[in-house]
Amino acid sequence: MNRLLLALAAGCLMALPARAAEPQFALFAGGCFWCVETDFDGVPGVLETISGYAGGTSANPTYEDYVKGGHREVVRIKFDPERVSYSTLVAVLFHTTDPTDGGGQFCDRGFAYTTAIYALDERQAMDAKAGKIKAEAELGKPIVTPVEGAAKFWPAEDYHQDFGARNPIRYWYYRNGCGRNRAVEALWGDRAYAGINH
Repeated sequence: MNRLLLALAAGCLMALPARAAEPQFALFAGGCFWCVETDFDGVPGVLETISGYAGGTSANPTYEDYVKGGHREVVRIKFDPERVSYSTLVAVLFHTTDPTDGGGQFCDRGFAYTTAIYALDERQAMDAKAGKIKAEAELGKPIVTPVEGAAKFWPAEDYHQDFGARNPIRYWYYRNGCGRNRAVEALWGDRAYAGINH
C-alpha cells in the first residue's frame, strides 16, 4: 500500500507544471530616459520599463530638482530571465548609447545624462563588468560607463512614463533633433541597436 501511495505521489509531482522564473530587475542610465525606455520596450523578454531617477543624495527627486540632488535619469527594467539574460540587457545598453562619452549623451549634457549601470547584486556586477570588457574590445576604445552598486530608484512623474508611445510626434522630433540614432549608428555600425525589435 505504501509503495502504491508513493508511486501515485511521484506521478502527481511529475505532472505538476514547472514553476516560471521570478521576474528580475535591471537599473540603467543611458541619457534621456524617454529614449532608454523606448529602446528596452523593444527587447523580447522585457516585461516593463519605468523612467526615474537614481544615484543622488536627495529623497523624492522631481524633474525640477533631480539634477541638484545629484541623480541621473535612469530606467528600471523588469525582465523575464528565461527569455532574456541580464548580460543581453547590458549589451543592449551599450549598443543603444555612446558609452565612450563621459559628459552626457548626444545633445543632453551633464552628469544627469551620463551612462551608468547600477548592479543590484554581485552577479549583476560581474556580468556588467564582463559586458563592458566585451564592448570595449568591439569598439577598440575605452568605455567610461561606470558599474556602480545598487541605488535607490525613484519613479519619475506619470507624464514621463511611456512618453514615446503616448507622444510619438514630440518624442521622435526630440530624438531625431538630438541626433541619438545617427550618433549610435556612427559609433556601432551594423551592431547599433542589436537585440531590439523595431
